[in-house]
Amino acid sequence: MVETPRIRALRAELANLHAELNAYELQWTDRQVFLASQGYMLRPRHRPGWVPSWKTDTSKHPDKFEDYWELPLREHLIDATRISDGRLVYVKRVRNGDAESTIARMLSSSRFSEDPRNHCVPVLDYFVDKDDTSIAYMVMPFLRLTDDPPFETVNDIIDYGSQIILEKNIMMDADSLFLKGYHPVRSDYLPDGCTPAPRLWRTKGHIKVWQDVPELSFDVPYDPFKVDIFILGNMFKREIYNNYSNVDFLLPFVNAMTLNDLKARPDALEAEKIWGNTCAKVSWLQRGCRSRGRNEVWVEKLALDTYTTARRIFGSHRDV
Repeated sequence: MVETPRIRALRAELANLHAELNAYELQWTDRQVFLASQGYMLRPRHRPGWVPSWKTDTSKHPDKFEDYWELPLREHLIDATRISDGRLVYVKRVRNGDAESTIARMLSSSRFSEDPRNHCVPVLDYFVDKDDTSIAYMVMPFLRLTDDPPFETVNDIIDYGSQIILEKNIMMDADSLFLKGYHPVRSDYLPDGCTPAPRLWRTKGHIKVWQDVPELSFDVPYDPFKVDIFILGNMFKREIYNNYSNVDFLLPFVNAMTLNDLKARPDALEAEKIWGNTCAKVSWLQRGCRSRGRNEVWVEKLALDTYTTARRIFGSHRDV
């Protein structure tokens, strides 16, 4: 596509904006040396003395450089690389000894971490700021949205639901799918931010879904358990049932979970029983079917079904 003068000017303006660190990025840059001393390296963009790559190399557009991509607007979070093994992690700034970090660390202790019912994001490390002891840092796995990469089979969806998870508090550790890693901002690309990241099919990886601490309201009283039930059911309806055509077996489960009458809505044990009964009715053949999009036309459906069947027969995996 031909780049018009106006588009060229807009892209140049964007490049100039990306060449300046935001206020919250500067805060992290100020802590980079300290974080490195604790074993965690920030991206080049967030290291002292950073010079934008596109200022010294004009051979390609600025957005093709890894350090072009700034942090999402989450002032208390930053991605980092664990120096010891190159693992991509999240570093979260918290109040030292606050309820969140205390509970998170407790649930990450050896007493609780091996419990299969524990889906809380594990705390890999915890350390106090060297200059301000009221501030501490929690290190956690870098997680992705649970539908990225997308569900491939009906069984993927069933496995997802079986972990009893809550919308917006649900992320997954996808390290086993992205063997060469991925960029924390441009998540479909390698750490260089430019090369498409090869990934395994979901069925080839070993995915565990993690649950974060849900948000609570301090103003409006409510039954948090029944609200969570509704949120879970609504998530299945909006994100799965509405998007895939061969998951109609979920409808009774969804309807029960989203009843307007709070008292008629199932509790956690009843919801688990309904889910178990729902899944028990799904045959092994149906479980192995590709998860088909509701908007697929018949030609697209036929082509994708054929490809999925061939992949399963020959045991291949996707590498782009």
